[in-house]
Amino acid sequence: MAEHQQSGARHGLRYDVNLSMLFTELPVRRRPEAARAAGFDAIEFWWPFDVAVPRDDEVDAFVRAVDDAGVRLVGLNFFAGDMPGGDRGLVSWVGREAEFRDSVDVAVGIAQRLGCRAFNALYGNRLDGVEPAAQDELALSTLDSLAVAAAGIGADVLIEPLSAAPRYPLLTAADALAVIDKVGHGNVRLLADLYHLAANGDDVAAVIAEHTGRIGHVQVADVPGRGEPGSGELDIDGHLADLEAAGYSGFVGLEYKPTSGTEASLGFLPRERRATR
Repeated sequence: MAEHQQSGARHGLRYDVNLSMLFTELPVRRRPEAARAAGFDAIEFWWPFDVAVPRDDEVDAFVRAVDDAGVRLVGLNFFAGDMPGGDRGLVSWVGREAEFRDSVDVAVGIAQRLGCRAFNALYGNRLDGVEPAAQDELALSTLDSLAVAAAGIGADVLIEPLSAAPRYPLLTAADALAVIDKVGHGNVRLLADLYHLAANGDDVAAVIAEHTGRIGHVQVADVPGRGEPGSGELDIDGHLADLEAAGYSGFVGLEYKPTSGTEASLGFLPRERRATR
């Protein structure tokens, strides 16, 4: 473990805990309470349901679990397909437009009820038998609609480069920013997951130096392995300090695979640094 990784996060950025990666030993509806018990008051989720359009009672139960725990939902992924099976989003998935559109309505409704103002829109893998140009055309149209829907509640749409997804076309910050430029809405911003960027060979320090003003959300895990900060070799503390110095004041999502259980993995972050208010 490198010396710089033992500092326990000296900077003043706000953390949230990704409950699709942490506390997964618990059912989804019990995770907000577990996050609160661990000292966090801000959380994020991937799509917290098994289907694109869950029943109303399932949505109500999820909203109630977050409310009852007294935590704030600060980030929510749009439905991204079968993530365990390798899917990485429906934004560019030709043939599933109606399903995705219906799911977006659910996501916006949840965000309205819980005050969430950031949606992660995973671009989607390249498809067999479909021209990449056709997927990109659909993606731009979809993102335009998502930006308008999100703006209606004062929210951002986030575009994220991913690693370990061979068919996913957005690998670097430049890839994502090129899409964002084509969409042309001010509320479509970069999700800078420092793990994915570093794992793909992107120059994380350069991304921060050049593009902090375009970053809407940050996530962290260590490299290699995607474990908690301090388990690998990435200068997470240094990068976060640089982000803060460059003017980033948003949330930092803890989105990692715990190496020894969630509670033990949180030791890198002092309890007094976990709450945002």
